[in-house]
Amino acid sequence: MSGYGVYLVADSASTAGRPLADIVKAAVDGGITTVQLRCKDMPAGEFVDLVMECAHHTAGRATLLVNDRVDVFLAARTSGADVQGVHIGQSDLPANLVRELIGPGSVLGLSAAGDGEIRTANQLNAFAPGTIDYLGVGAVHATPTKKDHPEPLGHAGLARAVGLSDLPVIAIGGIDAADVAPLARSGAAGVAVVRAICAADDPREASRNLRTLWEGSKP
Repeated sequence: MSGYGVYLVADSASTAGRPLADIVKAAVDGGITTVQLRCKDMPAGEFVDLVMECAHHTAGRATLLVNDRVDVFLAARTSGADVQGVHIGQSDLPANLVRELIGPGSVLGLSAAGDGEIRTANQLNAFAPGTIDYLGVGAVHATPTKKDHPEPLGHAGLARAVGLSDLPVIAIGGIDAADVAPLARSGAAGVAVVRAICAADDPREASRNLRTLWEGSKP
């Protein structure tokens, strides 16, 4: 997987009551090329059905990832969904075990906050190259979509994390349009947004605008 840009975390709790698959379709129509499905309280069977539905919108157009639920990813892939990988947190299954489960051809992203977590990821990939594909680093700002977020990094802290990481860094946490240009200039491989698309009146237009900002800000 190369190139991340504006990365949608499609959060089932942030859609203002609209179907998540509709948000995903609109975002992909607006040019988003990476979508992570985050459905914290959704039963596994329902989550698999949602992955299958969203995969119809992303197939051949965007990378589709599943947040946390390796079982859901495996079930959806076995059922024929065009789904590319998973994103896990520090308290989920260890990254090396997840890599064994999902196989070498799948995408694996890992959340990392402080210097220690970034260094540990560097060490793991140095020992077993290809275990982790990218780090989701944040929170850049405080965000209501993740109440247990660490102390916000701000733009300067994110730039420092980029310098520390041996892996591509996706900035995440309360990011909106005003953050895209400075984060692009920091060397981030992408910016992950939730409410900036999921809660937008017009998710397709919001996606298009964010992508234009990103592409116009890269060094």
